[in-house]
Amino acid sequence: MPPHETDEPLVARHVLEFPGGYTRTTGPVIGRFLTELRAGRVVGVRTAEGRVLVPPLEYDPATGDAVTDEYVEVGPAGAVTAAAWVPEPRAGHPLDRPFAWALIRLDGADTALVHAVDAGNPKALRPGTRVWPVWRQNRTGHITDISHFAPEVTRIVSPVRPEYRIQAGGALRVFLDGVRRGVFLGGRCATCAKVYVPYRASCPECGGAMEEPVELPDTGTITTFAINNLPDPRAPEVPFVSAYILLDGADIPMIALVGGVPAHEVRQGMRVRAEWLPESERTLSMANVRWFTPTGEPDAEL
Repeated sequence: MPPHETDEPLVARHVLEFPGGYTRTTGPVIGRFLTELRAGRVVGVRTAEGRVLVPPLEYDPATGDAVTDEYVEVGPAGAVTAAAWVPEPRAGHPLDRPFAWALIRLDGADTALVHAVDAGNPKALRPGTRVWPVWRQNRTGHITDISHFAPEVTRIVSPVRPEYRIQAGGALRVFLDGVRRGVFLGGRCATCAKVYVPYRASCPECGGAMEEPVELPDTGTITTFAINNLPDPRAPEVPFVSAYILLDGADIPMIALVGGVPAHEVRQGMRVRAEWLPESERTLSMANVRWFTPTGEPDAEL
């Protein structure tokens, strides 16, 4: 095999360096800009035509005329006009995480400056996005005195976790005591004769007093239902069904989970029966009813 096909490629490493750094004078315009940055301000310069250039230039790029000596404080916030996402920052970049290089037109300026924006993800940085500078604590008079820009705060997450206690009234306690025994208790109105479940002391329709509790069977009919795709510790699986179930002998339905049947097979009119916890595990709670399961009976007409 010819030698040139096996030899390693010849590579020579070169470094171009100015010992101590390359030093240049700033001139009066850029010097003013950098001095203001050290003080935590951003300024532009006004042209003869009234435009504000940021960063400032000594000559108007549109006309070639010298700028005025009028400096205008701008920003500090501004809007992104264009951006390029950097998914893998390099050693010399201002941030060690994905960021964007963006053109930012600060409030009061007519031109845009280029700087880094820490947006978190590219979808959060669109033209028109409002950004604010994040200043370094120790400033030296350099464009990097602004560490980077960050989108303005448009939303916050507030933890919500109220704790409260509910004391069951007499009627609810009667109902829950029945559930602990494995029966549903309703109340029959002495005036309109309608049966309501859970048991209550007065009729919600006519205001009449309820008579003694009426024991209802644990079978009923699904009147309407919803298929849920978010996990719930009480549910048998995901997706699961929550349904309004009209117990036999009642005049209004109660809400409960449905199990023992695929969610897509649940339907209005389906006959169901309560599935209870073992008696030894029951408390004063509706958790004594795991869910309702199909009885296998023909559907009821609603």
